[in-house]
Amino acid sequence: MLSSLNGFLDTSPSIIQVISILGTAYGAIKYIEAKRSPLNAIPTVGYSGVITSYITAIRWLLNGSELIREGSDKYPNRVFKIAAMFKWVIVLNGEQYVDDIRNASDDVLSFVEAIEETTHTKYVLGPVAEHPHHVVTLRSNVTRNIATKSDEIRDEVRAALHDLIPATEDWVTFPAYTTFQHIICRAINRYFVGIPICRDPGYCAAMEKYLVDVLISAKIIDCFPEFFRPLVGNYVTPVAKTMKQVMKYLAPTVQERIARYEQYGKDDTERPNDLISWLLETATEDYHRTLHDIINRILLLNFAAMHTTTMVFTQTMYDLAVHPEYLDDLREEVEGAIREHGWSKVAIQKLRKLDSFIKESLRVNPTSSLVLLRKTLQNWTTTDGTLIPAGSFLGVAGSATQSKNAFEDADEFKGFRFAEMRDRDEGLDSMKHQMVSLDAEHIIFGYGRHACPGRFFAVHEIKIMLAQIILEYDVQMENGSMDRPPSLSFESNDVPNPKAKMRFRKRQMD
Repeated sequence: MLSSLNGFLDTSPSIIQVISILGTAYGAIKYIEAKRSPLNAIPTVGYSGVITSYITAIRWLLNGSELIREGSDKYPNRVFKIAAMFKWVIVLNGEQYVDDIRNASDDVLSFVEAIEETTHTKYVLGPVAEHPHHVVTLRSNVTRNIATKSDEIRDEVRAALHDLIPATEDWVTFPAYTTFQHIICRAINRYFVGIPICRDPGYCAAMEKYLVDVLISAKIIDCFPEFFRPLVGNYVTPVAKTMKQVMKYLAPTVQERIARYEQYGKDDTERPNDLISWLLETATEDYHRTLHDIINRILLLNFAAMHTTTMVFTQTMYDLAVHPEYLDDLREEVEGAIREHGWSKVAIQKLRKLDSFIKESLRVNPTSSLVLLRKTLQNWTTTDGTLIPAGSFLGVAGSATQSKNAFEDADEFKGFRFAEMRDRDEGLDSMKHQMVSLDAEHIIFGYGRHACPGRFFAVHEIKIMLAQIILEYDVQMENGSMDRPPSLSFESNDVPNPKAKMRFRKRQMD
């Protein structure tokens, strides 16, 4: 990917001159637009000048979360803006804006266009992002089969743990983030495509590299103005290269499954219960049932499932290591549920304390400081009268999840906070404190009609992994340190420290 980018930049002087002229013209147009824009009425964090704003844009790139926190303190319950590369990021700082966004129609505030703005999906994920019938697959088949395939997830998690983190009597140190990503990749693909593909090191390596390539490619494209992005995107996209790599692992199976579907259709009661079958079943166009399209969607769903799951699980493990006081209660809960229900969906749903611990870890260490991302397709006015023009990129400040109004002792890590809230409330009211529930006071998986359709699968997998680890292992940070590794920030994203190490040993029974 980077060699392709170097080839793109290695151009003749005449091309450089053309680019310089276009760049100057672009700057002039942006200057005129800035002078006329309604955004001038919105207060700014950092610099707001046509040239000086790029100083703030660099700060945004390196640590946008810090700028959002600065603006949240300075402009409570108001809208403010921050300069990013070639755009303004509009931050809605207050819980009241959550309903504003939820109540706006898709032809006014677009979730799809916001994701395109941040990920550049049409370049880095390929054409399948424009026709997302796989979303229906997630909402239906992937979620519906959790109970049926829960044992498979647990079996793969246990096998991957034994392969990658052997249970020894002495402490052994491992790189945390990459080790957990390997395990998660295997568990996801056991659910998606099954054995033996999910255990093939070459296949898993290609999937994990694809995840990194997508993220890097998106950031490279982001550094160029809009009119350059199609050209740059075609050079840096990882789709074709990764497609070629995974084709040798998936093509025989997918081709055989397509032929089988063409012969028997949806009446094939003997078809394997996996993602390939589900994609064939939910397809809405003939080309959806082609080799290239199906494999492309398997890539996309791997990216979506692996990225956030790895971040959430790694943060949870860091908190478990520095809060060992919760371990005995967690083990007791898991052992009781498994003893009564086995490794079933029912057992995993009964793990209230485990669910609470994961949710509290994500509350204190969110994956992003900006949630409910949208792009305005028309001029839009918030309920407090703030006019945001068409073409603007916006989101809600995630600091609401740590608001003292929403949570008692909000600055303190309380692992069983949400379990205690469930015990306090009754009936259906207690359900809102589950991690998969949508709550305006703690936005994890979005809110409203665009909430993450894969959250039930992701949370189920995370809970199985955490339960398996606490039953089989003792865990600590490297050298027994009680210092939690600091998260790293870029733009509005906060990610678990990728260099931190953890040590494991076989659980020592009292």
